[in-house]
Amino acid sequence: MPEQDESKKWENAVLSITQSEAIKVKKLRKQVLITLQMDEDDKAAKKIFKETVQRLEETGQISLDSEGNVTLTEKSKKRKSKEEKKSKKNKKTKTTESDEGVEDQTSEFDTSAEAKDKNKPCPGNPQGVTRLFLGNLPFAVDEALLGEFFKNKVTHIKWITDKETGKFYGSAFIEMSDSRAAAEAVALAGEKMLGRPVKINFAPARDGDVWPPEKKVITGGPTASTGNSGDGNKQKREMSEKPENCVKLFIGNLSYDIDDEGITKFFANVDAEVRSVRWLHHKDSGDFKGCGYVEFWSPEACDKAATLNGKNLLGRPIRIDWTD
Repeated sequence: MPEQDESKKWENAVLSITQSEAIKVKKLRKQVLITLQMDEDDKAAKKIFKETVQRLEETGQISLDSEGNVTLTEKSKKRKSKEEKKSKKNKKTKTTESDEGVEDQTSEFDTSAEAKDKNKPCPGNPQGVTRLFLGNLPFAVDEALLGEFFKNKVTHIKWITDKETGKFYGSAFIEMSDSRAAAEAVALAGEKMLGRPVKINFAPARDGDVWPPEKKVITGGPTASTGNSGDGNKQKREMSEKPENCVKLFIGNLSYDIDDEGITKFFANVDAEVRSVRWLHHKDSGDFKGCGYVEFWSPEACDKAATLNGKNLLGRPIRIDWTD
């Protein structure tokens, strides 16, 4: 029974994200893994995704063409439409029955219903997540611009800034008005804001996180918990022996939202000017491994950069080590 539940969970995630228009299988896989809160680099998860797609294709619920495009079949669309009509009918029946009950309890029920509806699963968001991560934001972004971009459906914002310098990282966590608004926001991933393609992912709060925050707009480190000091040194690893005149570092444990500009600005916090960056990718899938190499213009700059070992970068303590 647990295995059946697990399979159903994967199938529901794939079907809810797959729309009438074709979606590339790699993009679909990424969105499904994000929705199910799994590592995009997890080989086991990728295998389960592949098996789920094959199973849904065999049962005629989706189709996969030679170019890797996935679409819902007519059979699946009709079933989905039928389920939605049935759901609306049941909801209407329950509403009628509740109206015949005691009227003085209405306000109490409305409060709980409102909270439940906010995180109600919907197409593109089967987990009902309302907290999102935004990356690659323009540094001129403000509350008004976000409101305009997301059609005034943002209720809370946390601008991510460096703990020590207070510099804005170009990223943020936001809370959306409801799960459907969150799904619509994630669908905007890659759209440009002031000329920059914005990264948007589901980012459900972790146990112990205080989210949404008490104030509508706050700033701070990448973690959402007010009880977390944000000191990445707790997970700091010792570095290996430094080569003579070293100008290159290995960097690991990186967020999948990191890019050349982000890592350059990160090291600029200690005046370490980056000369070049090389990201590592899996040979078979081409997926980012979450690590790479950074070369600096001088040994002095490399030494400064190394002092950031263990510091938080996009919510993860960066791992830094010397390399030839």
